[in-house]
Amino acid sequence: QVRLVESGGGSVQAGGTLRLSCTASTLSFADYVTAWFRQAPGRQREGVAHMYANGDDTYYADSVKGRFTISQDDVKNTLYLQMNDLKPDDSAIYYCAVGFRRPAYVDWYAESYYSYWGQGTQVTVSS
Repeated sequence: QVRLVESGGGSVQAGGTLRLSCTASTLSFADYVTAWFRQAPGRQREGVAHMYANGDDTYYADSVKGRFTISQDDVKNTLYLQMNDLKPDDSAIYYCAVGFRRPAYVDWYAESYYSYWGQGTQVTVSS
C-alpha cells in the first residue's frame, strides 16, 4: 500500500521560508507525476506546484510563482516544496500527491490526475 508522508510545516512570520518534504513507501517518485496542493479553511483544495519527470515539466499556481519551487531527490526518494517569501495567504494544510498520467498544462491542478495523497502538513504564516 502506498503511503505518502509530509513534513516540514510550521509557523513562520511573513517573509519567512519553509521547506516541505514528502516521503513515499513502496513507490519511487522518479516513476510518477508529483504535485503539491493546499487547502485553507473554508476554501477548496488547490494545486500549488506540479512536476513531471523530475523537472521536464514544472507548473505553478500564479499565486506562488517566483516564490515556491518543487523538486525531488531520487536518491532519497523525497519530494520537496521550497517556500520563500511566505505570505499570510499561504497559510493552509499542504498535501503531496502522486499520479500516473502526465497532465495537460491547462489543467495540471485537476485532482483526478493524482492517485495517492498524503495526510497533509500545516503551514501557518503570521503577519
